Amino acid sequence: MADGKEDQSSSDADFEELLNSFLESDNQEEPEPKEKSIPKNVPQQTASEGGMRKVTDNLNLGAEEKELANAYANFFDCLTELAGKDGFDTSGLSFDPESLIPNYKPSIGRHIEADLNIFWETLIEKFPDKFANFNLNSSDEAFLNFAETLPNQNMQLAVISYVEILINIEGCEINYEKRRLKAQRRRIERELYEEYQRRQERKQRFIEAVLKRQFPVDAERLINNYFKTAQKDADGAFEALVKNPAVYAPIEIHKIKPRLLGLIKPTPKDGIRENKRLGKFLKNLKA
Repeated sequence: MADGKEDQSSSDADFEELLNSFLESDNQEEPEPKEKSIPKNVPQQTASEGGMRKVTDNLNLGAEEKELANAYANFFDCLTELAGKDGFDTSGLSFDPESLIPNYKPSIGRHIEADLNIFWETLIEKFPDKFANFNLNSSDEAFLNFAETLPNQNMQLAVISYVEILINIEGCEINYEKRRLKAQRRRIERELYEEYQRRQERKQRFIEAVLKRQFPVDAERLINNYFKTAQKDADGAFEALVKNPAVYAPIEIHKIKPRLLGLIKPTPKDGIRENKRLGKFLKNLKA
């Protein structure tokens, strides 16, 4: 068993037990994280008759992605209205609402945040007396209080949309992380199960090899006990297996064939001899 001395560190635990624990954990509901939300007293935004909001309303998005896309579209459309016939430069924008299909990803959030900087710079450029001195590191509440001081609805909705975008990005990040962890757990479950199956198949090959040579020992007991011990101490288990396999399953003397046409019955000395022969066989076995 030249390759039997495999690397089985202390982290190589019982695969059946690990698999069951992972399957059980998959059925447990994860606690819902506490998410931020827009205060109820904030005026609700209404969809514009055209513009980007109309485009995002027609996209087949998940609930969280839909809210994020709509908040972005509201900001975009508010700036369009505020810029009037002069318009505003959109060449630097990198977010495409269709990129939220099928799900949000962190890279999308980075694109949106880059666009937010462009949006806010546009507001400062168009209305420096209103926006230049406001601190973007302010709290959500400060943003909403600031919105109430602005002179028209499009400015107010632009600020509210800014806050909504940040909140929706946070919510999408939370949901993305939950999906990622669930996928990771399922991958681990699959890998554990596949490794467990490989170990079972390998054990069976060892058992069949011992049975084929008709050693006077309970082959299943021998190999199963060895593999169980090897999970905790691979080197020590292998050393015991090749030097004294009887520690895992005793040599059954009554199964040793008598010598000289059945005239000489097997003795404990014959058991010792068979034990050594079995250890030598297992040391060189490749399965």
